[in-house]
Amino acid sequence: IRVRKAFSEFSQEEFDRVVAVNLRAPFFASQAAVPLMRAQGGGKIIVMGSASALRGMKGTSTYSAARGAQLAYVQSAGVELAADNIQFNLIAQNFVDNPTYFPADVQSNPRFQDRLRREVPLGRLVTAAEDAAFVAYLCGPTANCFVGQVFPLCGGWVAR
Repeated sequence: IRVRKAFSEFSQEEFDRVVAVNLRAPFFASQAAVPLMRAQGGGKIIVMGSASALRGMKGTSTYSAARGAQLAYVQSAGVELAADNIQFNLIAQNFVDNPTYFPADVQSNPRFQDRLRREVPLGRLVTAAEDAAFVAYLCGPTANCFVGQVFPLCGGWVAR
């Protein structure tokens, strides 16, 4: 969950909700999967995170903090789980074609299109197919060498 407001305006309840959804949920979901993966000799865990943890943005301090903690969790747990042949990594997304964040009316807005050209070196949204292909690659056998990695998938947005 992402709420845009100044950090000084967040209530404790709002903060707790953002942390619960963005940090607690993937923490306990992945923790539950590990015993099954150990029993089968290994596996892959991919957390779909946010590139907002890699670049500061006004009005997203609580969301970015929860996502940043998510990054640190994946990096540390990834190192811990590597000995069990479990590759645990995170894709840090932003500017991916998603009807929740970027509905058709937003995408067709000339101001949004200008923003894409200005902020995203790729100049467009990453497609859902590109996103899915990267997830499939990370889940495949040729990606067994990645341990606790954070992969920005955002058209170059974090590189700016």
